[in-house]
Amino acid sequence: MITSCQLHQLKPGQKAIITRVGGPSALRRRFVEMGIVKGETILIERNAPLGDPVEYFIKGYHLALRKEEAAQIEVQLFGGAE
Repeated sequence: MITSCQLHQLKPGQKAIITRVGGPSALRRRFVEMGIVKGETILIERNAPLGDPVEYFIKGYHLALRKEEAAQIEVQLFGGAE
């Protein structure tokens, strides 16, 4: 089963495919420079002790994003945690 949601709503261990990158143009450009593009697979690694930022694994490297930034990215979630 595939579910669509925002990236910041996912829990550690979940994997998803990016379906849309939103936000102001400067933020979208920054996302593209970091490899966050439509069709790319992203894995949620872990949350910081206070919950923000969240560490993601994409294109072979680890990336930390604030929840506010991650809310601009829509993803389709794979069935369960992998």
